[in-house]
Amino acid sequence: MFNVQGSEIIIILLVALIVLGPDKLPDAIRRFSKMYAEFKKMSNGFQSELRNALDEPMRELRDTADLVRKNADFRDFIETTTPASTPASTPTKPATAPAPGLDPVVAAEQATRGSTDETATESEPPTAAEEGTTA
Repeated sequence: MFNVQGSEIIIILLVALIVLGPDKLPDAIRRFSKMYAEFKKMSNGFQSELRNALDEPMRELRDTADLVRKNADFRDFIETTTPASTPASTPTKPATAPAPGLDPVVAAEQATRGSTDETATESEPPTAAEEGTTA
């Protein structure tokens, strides 16, 4: 903690021996050791309390980040923003050849709607009255 090396400890002990004398030095070392142990204990307690106080918010933050990563699928975003995936450029149903005698415009409309128009058959063209009711 104090970054004291072995040679520095020896110098400190020699100075303490000279200042305190041989009678009081062992008692001073015991008191210093107790104070250092108490200081270390308080420091560890403070660190553990701080860790516990910050652990819950950090865990929630990690869980939220994992959830966002899990649910963020950028492939869907990229596919929807590319021009090739727009509904106007990609047909929903493969184009089929129109029936013989069927108007190509009517056949294209049928392919786009995905259903067949009963009034547009090759045998009977729609009458004016039918066209008015279907439009």
